[in-house]
Amino acid sequence: MTNLLLKCNPHGVATLTLNRPTLHNAFDDALIAEMTGALTALDTDAAVRCVIIRANGKSFSAGADLNWMKRMAAYSEQQNLEDARALAQLMHTLNTLSKPTIARVHGPAYGGGVGLAACVDIAVGCSEAKFSLSEARLGLIPSVISPYVIAKIGSAYARRYFMTAEVFDAAEAYRIGLLQELVSSEEDLDEQIALLVRQLLACSPNAQRENRALIAAVASQPITTAVVEDTAQRIARLRASEQGKEGIAAFLEKRKPQWLRG
Repeated sequence: MTNLLLKCNPHGVATLTLNRPTLHNAFDDALIAEMTGALTALDTDAAVRCVIIRANGKSFSAGADLNWMKRMAAYSEQQNLEDARALAQLMHTLNTLSKPTIARVHGPAYGGGVGLAACVDIAVGCSEAKFSLSEARLGLIPSVISPYVIAKIGSAYARRYFMTAEVFDAAEAYRIGLLQELVSSEEDLDEQIALLVRQLLACSPNAQRENRALIAAVASQPITTAVVEDTAQRIARLRASEQGKEGIAAFLEKRKPQWLRG
């Protein structure tokens, strides 16, 4: 892969780096395919504990590549549908990854770049980062990223930023929930992410997978008797699981649980 760099360390931390710095890490069909394939492989790799998305160069991602957009303009509606489905699959794959995910956001994050930040569990940005859901300026809509962006920032802010396509800064992104952590400079990003990674690696991998499923099952649902029963069944199953028993035993015995490495 040339558009995307993959590195895994001995602790199970995988880093995916967007590597189109001269094009501001803009999306095209090749990058989308590479990234979807890489995430799918990482999801099934038992040695991987968490995934970090980052970018080389001055931008996190400037959205759609201009040459790709020119090609799309000549596509038929069916060809455009197939193309859109590929980007939709990338966002869905990242959003549903069974491993914890972090985005390291610096510089501009426009269009699909905002989508990446919305699809991860924890988006960490520096004060220099800029954001825009810029599609309306091109006569388009942020369609395939909309479920994830709206889930993060809510419909009220989506109604503003989808409509205006204006650029907003990192402080605003943090205020509305697109970023979960905000640091003062790009130099501080790696320190903050390293802290988060240590916290993630201390937790049970099985519990993290189950937490993702729990959130998907409970979010935006009314608290019905079915939901109450479902949550009771989930915790009962985890208490009886191997990692659940190990975690409780380790706590009571004041030792590290066996899922920790080293």
